Amino acid sequence: MDEITWKRSIARRQRRIQRQRRFFVLALIAAIGIAMSVWYVFFYMRTPEYALKEVQTSIEKRDSETFARYVNLDLLTSQAYDDLTRDLFAYDATLTPKTRVLFEKFYILVKPELTRGTQEAILRRVSSGLWTLPDGLDILKGHQLGIDFERFLARTQLRNTTLVSVGSITHEGTTATADVNIKEDDTDTSFTLVVVLEEAEDGHWQVAYIKNYRNYLDTISPLVNDDIASYIDATKPIVDEYNATFASQKATFASMNKTSDGRLSKKQREKIADFLEEDVLPALKKRQAKLDEIDVPQGAGYLARQRQKSTEITISAWQHYIRGLREDKPREFDTAETLMKQELAIDLRVDDIIHHTAVSKNIPNPP
Repeated sequence: MDEITWKRSIARRQRRIQRQRRFFVLALIAAIGIAMSVWYVFFYMRTPEYALKEVQTSIEKRDSETFARYVNLDLLTSQAYDDLTRDLFAYDATLTPKTRVLFEKFYILVKPELTRGTQEAILRRVSSGLWTLPDGLDILKGHQLGIDFERFLARTQLRNTTLVSVGSITHEGTTATADVNIKEDDTDTSFTLVVVLEEAEDGHWQVAYIKNYRNYLDTISPLVNDDIASYIDATKPIVDEYNATFASQKATFASMNKTSDGRLSKKQREKIADFLEEDVLPALKKRQAKLDEIDVPQGAGYLARQRQKSTEITISAWQHYIRGLREDKPREFDTAETLMKQELAIDLRVDDIIHHTAVSKNIPNPP
């Protein structure tokens, strides 16, 4: 064998070895990829860790379908409802034992409707990033039945709770518990929820319920109630002053609307419109301006916003009413009436918050 042939033979062997090495590396990478895929699909995707990761990702990507797959909303909202409404009236001394029992039975009766509404509100929050009331729950009608869903949702603390991180996860057969670190935004309070996950029939895991949700409520409520009580005390002189003003204006308004045949004359309409523009609207604006000057404690932010919203809607309602008087347009009166109904619902909510805060002073602080 000459030198050239020998070199060519060596080169062929080297190329063959290189091809074998490349094939081995590719085969190894493929095997690792297959193993990882098998592990991911048949193991990791069937773990509580994966379920919690999907819940977090679905919120970030506004994917309500994935969220609903990895959260058992029926069980979660049912358990949370029981925690929220337990002992709801226990410290209300204004209720007789009979009335208290009736209230408790009523909350059991409306549980399906309120949990359904909560589920819809949660899914809307995931898909849109906003908290909106569910369809079919008229707030005024609901309040007449003893239900104010807006107020109910506020009591859940859902809207002002921020997920911070997921901590340790403990496996216990077909159940698991995870420490979920959160923060209550209004009072800037950190808390760790103990979230229970359960394995579904098809093998994927779901968030089932929150083991210490009631403890979370018991931690936050006294802080919020203290802030609300301080805010109520600070604003009481303003509220009392303008309540007297509004009562006087209401009497004047009723007197100006008196007629012999039920129909207002043009002169009456003009006088009423002038009265609303020159007296009622300025009083509403001055009251709100004085309230806005008061420092609002963090936990009382919801009450302050409800008062502000009530003022804005009332002003808007009277403006439509004034246009109805001056331009003789029935549709303006209809709009004003609709807005007044909304304002009434908010006022009832404000009264409920104040009453609840007064009752809460009798509640002993949790140990």
